[in-house]
Amino acid sequence: MKILLLGKNGQVGWELQRALAPLGELVALDRHSVNGLCGDLADLEGLRATIRQVAPDVIVNAAAYTAVDKAESDTELATRINEQASRVMAEEAASLGAWLVHYSTDYVFSGQGTTAWQEEDPVAPVNFYGASKLAGEQAIIASGCRHLIFRTSWVYAARGNNFAKTMLRLAKDRESLSVIADQIGAPTGAELIADVSALAIRLAVQRPQLSGLYHLAAAGEVSWHGYANHVIDFAKANGEILAVTAVNPIETSAYPTPARRPSNSRLNTRKLRDNFSLHLPDWQSGVTRMLREVLNK
Repeated sequence: MKILLLGKNGQVGWELQRALAPLGELVALDRHSVNGLCGDLADLEGLRATIRQVAPDVIVNAAAYTAVDKAESDTELATRINEQASRVMAEEAASLGAWLVHYSTDYVFSGQGTTAWQEEDPVAPVNFYGASKLAGEQAIIASGCRHLIFRTSWVYAARGNNFAKTMLRLAKDRESLSVIADQIGAPTGAELIADVSALAIRLAVQRPQLSGLYHLAAAGEVSWHGYANHVIDFAKANGEILAVTAVNPIETSAYPTPARRPSNSRLNTRKLRDNFSLHLPDWQSGVTRMLREVLNK
């Protein structure tokens, strides 16, 4: 099996390099052209030519325009990367008879209510980033190519910046922190996403009827405020010297941003678990493992 991975140096892409390697020949690209191959999703013709040249059995797209606030004004580039590039990949996958594995977001939903979103629930993005990701999903499905679309949320990794690292950095210098408490989701590790993706690809190639849209997130739920407390409590329990003595809950309205954020980022993962016979661990186990790596504990 030949696999073309796009976005190899992102949080999920980095872990996918590891997870996909045992499945077959892996061609992994980032935005920079290598040996005439283009992994820049903003270059639609270069992307199309690259897929035709590599002729993969599976295209895994871990690249995206993810600057949520900037997308409100940078609509043209967000559209090109999140929608138009997805359409190009889907068209080429359909032509080759290849699979397309693609990552989307809970931001396709309205973010209202308290019930975990199911795959068939009505979509209603509250910001342009969510709208562009939804358009990408729809383009892939409309192409008729065999696909696995994984909607996920609150993605983190030990590599690069993440919410937990930001909290630890601030907690060393400040006595009090104010963290949003009315947005609920499940922190989901890039490692988990990559490992589930590899397993799903292996099974789906053997069973094409598994093609479809799935929700992929760690088990359980928490607010950003609860997440911050978990991180700080773990760090203190493991000997980190922190200045912080109070983590205060605030509402989203107290921290205005150019793009609206959904309050309810819960994702129902039953379809994924049932179709692929998977167990998804609770969010705490993944975050704790990441913290041990970050803190070298």
